[in-house]
Amino acid sequence: MNNSKTKKITTIGLLCAMAMVLNLLVSFPLVPAVSFLKFDPKDIIIVIGGFIYGPLTSFVISAICSVLELLFRGGTILDVLMNVIASCTFACTAAFIYKKVHTKNGAVLGLIAGTICCTLSMVLWNYIITPIYFGMPREAVVGMLLPGIVPFNLLKCGINAGITLFVYKPIVTALRHSGLVKESESVSTGKSMAVVGGFMVVSVLLIVCTMNGLL
Repeated sequence: MNNSKTKKITTIGLLCAMAMVLNLLVSFPLVPAVSFLKFDPKDIIIVIGGFIYGPLTSFVISAICSVLELLFRGGTILDVLMNVIASCTFACTAAFIYKKVHTKNGAVLGLIAGTICCTLSMVLWNYIITPIYFGMPREAVVGMLLPGIVPFNLLKCGINAGITLFVYKPIVTALRHSGLVKESESVSTGKSMAVVGGFMVVSVLLIVCTMNGLL
């Protein structure tokens, strides 16, 4: 195994560990109508992995983390399936577009497209899976789509997209200084993207607080 492959495997392993730490430490509901759905920040790291190496890496990290989450938190194969679909439709879409448009605008466009794709896919898959998982009639799931499932996924992806823009450069800079990531494998998001990311996060959090009666 050559040195570049070793560094790539090491980096992916490190990103998986970071994603799992976030997943295990941070979990809270966003939308009262679907309080059983919890915010999951691991997609931030999964997107960063995809921005560095491509969408396939996002899929690999997503699959590994979903299986590890099953071991740590318990659940069923349906949990793994929904986790992988949610993470991949967001992260893989963002990474794919960024790979094609390797600029700051490409990164932002990818995250927006990932948010839309994830939300649409979760509408479909919650309609299919949730009645099986919770044993409820499909009509009840339909009733939760607009007041709960759609806003939850938009807000979750919005937070993760904003934080990704905010922390991408520091994380990749640290990986570059450690010798794990080459200069050509990253994009310099700059202060402007960090400001955009911070604004997105604050805006979404204000919406979440308003929806939960905290403001």
